[in-house]
Amino acid sequence: MIGVFDSGVGGLTAVSAFDRLMPQCDIVYFGDTARVPYGTKSKAVIEKYAFQDCRFLLSEGVKAILAACGTVSSNCLGELKEALDVPVTGVVEPAAKKAYETASRSNRTIAVLGTSATVRSGAYEREIRKYGDFTKIISVACPLFVSLVENGRVGADDEIANIAVREYLAPIIPLSPSAVILGCTHYPLLSEVIAKYLPESELINASE
Repeated sequence: MIGVFDSGVGGLTAVSAFDRLMPQCDIVYFGDTARVPYGTKSKAVIEKYAFQDCRFLLSEGVKAILAACGTVSSNCLGELKEALDVPVTGVVEPAAKKAYETASRSNRTIAVLGTSATVRSGAYEREIRKYGDFTKIISVACPLFVSLVENGRVGADDEIANIAVREYLAPIIPLSPSAVILGCTHYPLLSEVIAKYLPESELINASE
């Protein structure tokens, strides 16, 4: 049995990926909707919440944990791995690897969309540069995206979603990055809107 947690509903995108890959696997999901978003919190608070979330999952008998939260994965995954007696994995490493591979085949430009805490941590940039140092990386904090998703404002024609996406993507659009990491598991639910403004970019889902 695998435990999956996030600050809200975003981690359900990871659960969907698990269901496709391992339909026989039992999953316990915890979405901390009472304290969403995590991305505006300090590193100390993020770590505190993450340990509380993990303790709940362990009380349910899980044998492994996925931190399906870009903010947790980029700020305190190492601390969770060191302290807990079950395997713990996050979402940064696989997304960074896929983005690097995509960028290597094209214009070598990667954009990272994340929460304020994720962007501040620099975790995606560090992970990408493990594969080489020739890629241009631009990171943009998109703090309103989580609220849009939690409130169901995700449609391609949703006026508020389009305004927010245009504003956050303004520095990215002229670069036409070959890969765009959706560095929060909420963000794939805004893929249709984001793709309208970056039609040539491959959107990398951190949940998969």
